[in-house]
Amino acid sequence: MTMTRRQILHILGAGLVASQTSIARAAGKSSNPPLKPPRLRAGDTVGLINPAGATFYPDDVAVAEETMAALGLKMKTGTHLLDRYGYLAGSDKDRAADINAMYADPEVRAVLTLRGGWGCNRLLDLLDYGLIAKNPKIIMGYSDITSLLLALNAKTGLVTFHGPVGVSTWNNYTTDFVKRLLFNAEVVSMENPRDTGDNLAQTKDRVLTIHGGKATGKLLGGNLSVLAAMVGSDYLPDFKDNILFLEEVGEDIYRVDRMLTQLKLAGILQQISGFVFGKCNDCGPGKGYGSNTLVELFDDHIKPLGIPAWYGAMIGHIENKFTVPLGIETEIDADSGLIKLLEPAVT
Repeated sequence: MTMTRRQILHILGAGLVASQTSIARAAGKSSNPPLKPPRLRAGDTVGLINPAGATFYPDDVAVAEETMAALGLKMKTGTHLLDRYGYLAGSDKDRAADINAMYADPEVRAVLTLRGGWGCNRLLDLLDYGLIAKNPKIIMGYSDITSLLLALNAKTGLVTFHGPVGVSTWNNYTTDFVKRLLFNAEVVSMENPRDTGDNLAQTKDRVLTIHGGKATGKLLGGNLSVLAAMVGSDYLPDFKDNILFLEEVGEDIYRVDRMLTQLKLAGILQQISGFVFGKCNDCGPGKGYGSNTLVELFDDHIKPLGIPAWYGAMIGHIENKFTVPLGIETEIDADSGLIKLLEPAVT
């Protein structure tokens, strides 16, 4: 049988699609629906790990244990929790082993990280993703923990949580979101506080709209520098038609510019349906001639995308913070600064 040119091109195209699908699967991209972990209940045991920077204050563990007790939870510490290897909390092998052990332990119902720092990217090829997928559990943290949150979501579809670590300030504001999302399985809406205090107008925690409108998609993101360092690896989820949220701390403006440019050149920014930037503490223009500002960076990189976007959400290295689930369908309103979950994050 003689085939036409169109038929040949159709067959070649189908083969290319199949090849690309195989490559994506080999790279570990998960096409599964969200894998939701079970909710927390009073009396549950939380596993405490330290997968990034070392803690030099053993009392940090006591603070975390007292915090969990105040929530009605018990705590189990990782074998290598207080190890130290230079600035890291032990060797890569041992820190990864603590993560795998917590997911293998039937007594442990959730995993809490003690602190951030640096080091989680070094663990991603040492984790047992098959084990984790078979034993879905809450894992929560922020800053450097971003790489674990993204990688576990990418490889298994697990819903992970950008929220407080063990040494965070667990005040009423922060704890309320933890309880509503992780204990009560509420479909939460998150908005910045509107309190003006003694002022006639609000001066703290204001929202800056970059481009107005509403968007829907899965929430994905975390710390900007950690996410940027993962670009090109097999451990990032699919950002297409999803909502990217970011936060940062202690970075010069030109570094933020460089990292946003990297996300643009990698094609990530062009894929997203919406954008939320939390807080960028200690990220001012600083001293010297000719520095840009964060607002100008957003005008350069985000505003031209024409998608709903805003800056100033309660996400980041701050005391009052949202608990943000990665991988959950969400609607955002960039005019009011609203993050509205469309489904529970836990079962």
